[in-house]
Amino acid sequence: MHLTIAHSPDSDDAYMMAPLALGWLDPEGFQFSFVRKDIETLNGEALEGRYEVTAISFGVYPEIANRYQLLSAGSSIQEGTGPLVVAREPMGPVDLSGVEVAVPGLRTSALLAFRRYAEAHGFTPRVTCVPFDQILPALVEGRFQAGLLINESQLQYHLHGLDLVADLGAWWKDTQDLPLPMGGNAIRKDLPWDLRVRFATLMRKSVALARVRHEESVDYAQGFGRGMDRRMVSRYVQAWVNDFTEDPGPRGRLGVSRLLGREAEWVQG
Repeated sequence: MHLTIAHSPDSDDAYMMAPLALGWLDPEGFQFSFVRKDIETLNGEALEGRYEVTAISFGVYPEIANRYQLLSAGSSIQEGTGPLVVAREPMGPVDLSGVEVAVPGLRTSALLAFRRYAEAHGFTPRVTCVPFDQILPALVEGRFQAGLLINESQLQYHLHGLDLVADLGAWWKDTQDLPLPMGGNAIRKDLPWDLRVRFATLMRKSVALARVRHEESVDYAQGFGRGMDRRMVSRYVQAWVNDFTEDPGPRGRLGVSRLLGREAEWVQG
């Protein structure tokens, strides 16, 4: 059975896919091809059901739940940290009410979390979509006063003299006592059930083996790190590829349903 696996070029996505992409695991009858695109593009293509397996933002899941189920392995979930709201000048939540914020996509989980944050602080955010890797340059150039950072830029904002307004993962932990889910992997529902379970199990093995063979997986992921040095790639993937990535467990699943405001359907591997 041939499966096309679509994932973002983010270091953590590449890292967890390394064992599948590099042939470290018995493919158990599967053949794979890989497509790598930014997550907002993948979110849009998931609406069409384009790929058998695809990375998605949890924020798009309600729109694709008729086509896809979530895989139990491969989620990006952290406890106590998450997307960052940063600004050119120090400001608080109330100050954001009148500020246009650069965000990485309308269907991203980061924006969904930011909307929850804004609602809790009594304002409706003004947002403009900017490619996620262009938000930092846009802030530095003064085109926006505030931005919502995801992926590797979360480790780099301080190098540009930007001020942290809020860590949405820390806020979520404080208010919900739950980990904050960002992205996951989904598999199409039109595939046979036993095949979905078989791939879910293989995906879990891939995540676990990537963590065991960490240095080699970092070597692979660094090719997708957009200029980050090896130390930063290693730090980033160890943060985002964690126990929740192997299996979200009850608290990870509850974090997803709490963020979405609805239950999600999972394929357990």
